[in-house]
Amino acid sequence: MIEAKTRAWWRATAALCLGSFLVFINLYVPQPLLPGLKEAYGVSTLGVSLLMSVSTLSLALALLVFGPLSDAIGREGIMRITLLLAGGLSLALAFAPTFESLLFLRLLQGFVLGGLPAVAIAWMGDEFDKTALLSAVGLYIGANSLGGISGRIVGGGAAAIGGPSAAFLAVGAMTVVGCIIFWRLLPNSQAFTPKRFQLRQAVGDLLGHLRSPVLLAAYCLGGINFLIFINQYSYITFRLADAPYQLAASGLGLIFLTYLGGTFGSTVSGKLAGRFSPARCISAGIVILMLGTAITLADSLALIILGLTINAFGFFMAHSLASSWVGRYAQGARGSASALYLVFYYLGASIGGFWLEPFWRWTQWQGVAIGSWLLLCVTLAIGVGLWRFERRAANT
Repeated sequence: MIEAKTRAWWRATAALCLGSFLVFINLYVPQPLLPGLKEAYGVSTLGVSLLMSVSTLSLALALLVFGPLSDAIGREGIMRITLLLAGGLSLALAFAPTFESLLFLRLLQGFVLGGLPAVAIAWMGDEFDKTALLSAVGLYIGANSLGGISGRIVGGGAAAIGGPSAAFLAVGAMTVVGCIIFWRLLPNSQAFTPKRFQLRQAVGDLLGHLRSPVLLAAYCLGGINFLIFINQYSYITFRLADAPYQLAASGLGLIFLTYLGGTFGSTVSGKLAGRFSPARCISAGIVILMLGTAITLADSLALIILGLTINAFGFFMAHSLASSWVGRYAQGARGSASALYLVFYYLGASIGGFWLEPFWRWTQWQGVAIGSWLLLCVTLAIGVGLWRFERRAANT
């Protein structure tokens, strides 16, 4: 097993962080473009938000394929090939002639983007010891947030110069170059033991994970939290594109620098969990997310940015610890266990617009905040339940 802070650990972690960065730069590049695309194609806020929803939905479905498949054929090949295909589809998006074709390509791209997230943490679970795994997962999820930031900034900046096509071309080119580096950095697995793929066994593994209350709680917590967090960013772009802020696509892209709060939150999550326990820190992250949402109700742009930054810190702290919780408590078939966590995670993202849209129509951003708090109360209750389980397990 690879130990923390060794040369092998740094190389493998760097490769997976780069891969994570490339996945999320592709996934989120359309988000700052949504207000402009809404006007250009004459669709509703919910309609244009489908550019995000269809990709996260197909990504979630892909996890059900790639996770169990990786337990049978290995992880590295899946990550390498799907990442390259994702870059090619970003280049194709630049030439999509209609909104419908744009949606279709995003659907395909979401599926191939599921390859790396489905198996990366399982790869770490195979190769790293427990201490190395906890540290690596924090950095890996920190790279998620950096990719999300970069996708929105590059997308918004390139669109301001050459329109949406320029945004997709820029991200596609970055991905192809990054793939070359990723292929060279990622070491071959040394501890992976393949299992012959059997559909019945794969379904049985998934059902077994779902029957575990400890895992199911983490799945629901991660999915609901992400439902709120990512869709808040979609609706905040509509708020900030209107008066009195009237931010252009490039300005909306810069709003996502608040994800740096998430980078910090995921990076320090391992240290905090080692001192206070993972479940306690998960609950604290949810409370921080609720407080950040309250701050975004202010009219000041500076306070809105502060609230979004606090949101990102709380969300990514809870997310990184919930995902590593799955790796810790899964009993075998780690690939499918980690994939199932991400299925809930991205299903939450894909349906979040349907939950928050009525609140937005009711009273705009104040309604979004109310809708957010309602579900965050649910995840806080789940987090407290995990905390109680952790205390009981420590006393037995």
